[in-house]
Amino acid sequence: MPSTFSMKAMESSHRFVQWITRGRVGWSINQMPVIELTTIGRRSGEKRATMLTSPFHEGDLYVVVASRGGDDRHPAWFLNLESNPNVDVVIGGAPSKPMNARAATSDERARLWPIITKRYANYAGYQTKTVREIPLVMLEPRISDPAAG
Repeated sequence: MPSTFSMKAMESSHRFVQWITRGRVGWSINQMPVIELTTIGRRSGEKRATMLTSPFHEGDLYVVVASRGGDDRHPAWFLNLESNPNVDVVIGGAPSKPMNARAATSDERARLWPIITKRYANYAGYQTKTVREIPLVMLEPRISDPAAG
């Protein structure tokens, strides 16, 4: 399993490539969109941004995989969104969009997991490394409540 240090180093390298190219490079990996997901830290209350690939999307729905490279622990960003599902997502360098994040239902996962692992076999490999079922996270546009004001 990748260490926290190596995961942070990979993300820093990715962000550096985006910075040095002024966003012209780094919003796609292996024909998968790369998104920046910002959650609120469950303990700190601070904004936490992470770069993730989205192996599946339909319209405004984006799906990310909480694999952590097949580690037995969920990624911190997943634990954060379990505590607060209100997230912000940057897609392709466009302005941030407010979205809701939730774990896929068992029916949604049963439908999407085979599609994702057929296109990107690395996710199937991650699942073989851990006993936990790797969650799929559904990112959907946040609908503001007109009654809230």
